[in-house]
Amino acid sequence: MVRARRESRALSSQPPAAEDLEPGPEPAASEEGLIPADKSIFASLKIRDYALLWSGLVGSAFAMNMQLVAQGWLVYEMTLSALNLAWVTLSFMVPQVAFALVGGVLADRLRKRQVILYGQALNGVATLFMAVVVMTGNVTFWDFIWVGFLNGTLLALSMPARTAFIPEIVGEPLMFNAMAFSTGAWNLSRILGPAAAGFLIAVFAGGDTTSHFGVGLVYFVLSVLYIVSSVTVLFMRHTGKPSRRRAATGPVRDVIDGIDYARRSPIVGGLILLSIVPFLFGMPINTLMPAFNTDVMQGGPDDLGLLMTAMGVGAILGSLLLAKMGALRHKGIWLFLTCFLWGGTVAACGAPDTAFWAMAAVGAVGFMSAVNMSMNRTIVTLQVSPVMRGRVMSIDMMSHGLMPLGILPISYIAQAVSVQVAFVVSGVLLSLITVGLWFWLREVRAIDQGFVVRSDRPAAQAAES
Repeated sequence: MVRARRESRALSSQPPAAEDLEPGPEPAASEEGLIPADKSIFASLKIRDYALLWSGLVGSAFAMNMQLVAQGWLVYEMTLSALNLAWVTLSFMVPQVAFALVGGVLADRLRKRQVILYGQALNGVATLFMAVVVMTGNVTFWDFIWVGFLNGTLLALSMPARTAFIPEIVGEPLMFNAMAFSTGAWNLSRILGPAAAGFLIAVFAGGDTTSHFGVGLVYFVLSVLYIVSSVTVLFMRHTGKPSRRRAATGPVRDVIDGIDYARRSPIVGGLILLSIVPFLFGMPINTLMPAFNTDVMQGGPDDLGLLMTAMGVGAILGSLLLAKMGALRHKGIWLFLTCFLWGGTVAACGAPDTAFWAMAAVGAVGFMSAVNMSMNRTIVTLQVSPVMRGRVMSIDMMSHGLMPLGILPISYIAQAVSVQVAFVVSGVLLSLITVGLWFWLREVRAIDQGFVVRSDRPAAQAAES
């Protein structure tokens, strides 16, 4: 027994294995603790690992936005149905509801770098297969459905890990800056992604959006982007060490604990609820943009690219503004205000009859959506205990998968009445529901700077035991 105790002491005194060593977050805070030492607009991008993570996000975001434009054009030209555009979007969003919680468990139980790596690599393989199917002329409407389902599943399994990874790398003081640039990556892809897809179709298919060769070529490029996105994470020093031991509880218990955590927190639960409404009534404009461009503006692929670019420019400006808003006071009020104005700008998109005003309205939608979504997600991340971060972020992502509940009825209005009326109905509903939530979510309304409110955090450690 004495010998066993000596061996036990010797084992306990051994240094941790190399795989268990994890770099800490960058020392980004000043003595006050919540104020970043580096207040420059690009502060988070100066951190090597975050720059690599962000670069990979840019690649996958470009791939996704190029895919939306290419498949949107081909599906609409094949079927001439706005409702079919909604079904393709639905195939992408349903897995985010079905599998997001699984992705949250993976983020808390596995090394986040591996989850991101495999998710992007599998997306690359799937889009490569789709490229072959499209280019050989064998593509059908149902091919877009199953590929969309696979893409949505992989996104649901990997995105919670990517989001939960950020505070481990940059630290909490730089979270608003880092999340703004993460949102900006998606917005940058809105500008250049559609333009790149349109350029490839224009150059190699003479602008014919029904060309299987041109759209197939876009899918080949998407495959390369997804593979590059998976490779970038290999060069990161952080591996995203699991926040808990896998043997402690089962995966089902993990999911239940995460849901209970969000339910018991008036701020976390309220923020998630406030983020659902814009996804129901603020996002259908993205899905219906090809129909708006064709039926209302009488535009071609280049005009659709300009509209998407206008939305991206507005979103980029919103992201850059938020990158400097870390010290902004009364963020709860700003969340409600930007959500209300988001609805107003969506409704305004139903009025323009000229390209200039259409681009201005769409750009305003991009600006409001970028500020609102990035601010909301950052505050959620800051409020959540690290041991629950992956699961709560998966709940947030799962709630966004409810978007088809808004897209389908709005798309039906677009097909039965007009796209313009659909935009007005969608925007008015968003603004009215936001006003109702203002009176209900008092804790969210009272948020000041958005950093940790310890009294609001449920006892995560108790839930984990």
